[in-house]
Amino acid sequence: MIVWGGRESGYLNTGGRYDPAANSWLALLTSGAPSFRYSHTAVWTGNEMIIWGGYNSSSYMNDGGRYNPAANSWASLSTVGAPAARWGHTAVWTGSEMITWGGIGSSGILNDGGRYNPMANSWTALPTTGAPAARWGHTAVWTGTEMIPWGGTTNGSWSGVVNDGGRYDPVANSWRTVASSGAPAGRYHHTAVWSGCEMIVWGGTGSGFATDGGRYNPTADSWTALPTPGAPAGRYDHTAVWTGSEMITWGGIGSSGILNDGGRYNPVANSWAALSTTGAPAARYGHTAVWTGCAMIVWAGYNGSGSFSDTLSYYPYAPVVRISQSSGASAVVAWPVWHPTFRLWQTTNLAEGQWTTVTNAATQVGSENRVTVSPLNGRQFFRAEYR
Repeated sequence: MIVWGGRESGYLNTGGRYDPAANSWLALLTSGAPSFRYSHTAVWTGNEMIIWGGYNSSSYMNDGGRYNPAANSWASLSTVGAPAARWGHTAVWTGSEMITWGGIGSSGILNDGGRYNPMANSWTALPTTGAPAARWGHTAVWTGTEMIPWGGTTNGSWSGVVNDGGRYDPVANSWRTVASSGAPAGRYHHTAVWSGCEMIVWGGTGSGFATDGGRYNPTADSWTALPTPGAPAGRYDHTAVWTGSEMITWGGIGSSGILNDGGRYNPVANSWAALSTTGAPAARYGHTAVWTGCAMIVWAGYNGSGSFSDTLSYYPYAPVVRISQSSGASAVVAWPVWHPTFRLWQTTNLAEGQWTTVTNAATQVGSENRVTVSPLNGRQFFRAEYR
């Protein structure tokens, strides 16, 4: 997980890289980094993090930087042809370009944007014809072919919240509207994730703290309401990640104050499950969250009186234990490193009471712990017990 910039007692241009397998941080270089700012955007390209826009103590920004973790170095973004300076905008990565749209600049709330190509280090303006009305506090997802911004406020407060959006196709360089029939009520500071076939919107604030949401299917151009039974309490400034099968949302501000609970929404079952609060981070909002492939990592945030710098991981699913034969007489048993208290057992008989502890030393290889068991004795079975 790579974090950069933001605001604490002042505006920052520092950051860090967190390795969950090692549970350790490495500071990012400040040499060559963009100037300090907050409310900027960041996207991951597959080999670089691209920062753009934001606000510092006195001005809006339309510059940025590209951080390469392999080289541990920064490269600046061209400002030639870049969109007007702004903050509160959104950005998505298409696989070849970063597309940024909306936000607030010196001229007010915006409905324009740009496409940045890191290979050419160049910008292409987005058309405004057919684009949604100017807004900020909206969300945007990338579907694989289109960017879909939705919701937000057109005047900077709850009185201007909208429940419409647009679909931008970079190949056709054109906009289409998102159906508003069946859409959730207008809101801003909500979250949105892309499931692979739908955009799932939840939470936010408008006339109150929203506990509802919706699933938008761009193929059918239609909405399906999310259930509210079992959903977390209404909130805004929370986070949401997509696990591959569920949306996990956590934290934020609700009617009862700042929160440290959340929920898992399963679109196949169309149902919610509450997150455990045992061992959960302290209540906060304005934090960040990423999905690693097996865990949601929550970092930083604000509790109304001070900022956090702690790092906690939530594991919603049981770890996968992998067994492979390394030779005719030995096998390698592997499991994720994220929890140190696994006990590995073995048996040649699945009957209860026949299990014995594997005492072979584990070796960490990447994100796995591995144990080589040799010699094998006929058919052998293994299990990892979570303590």
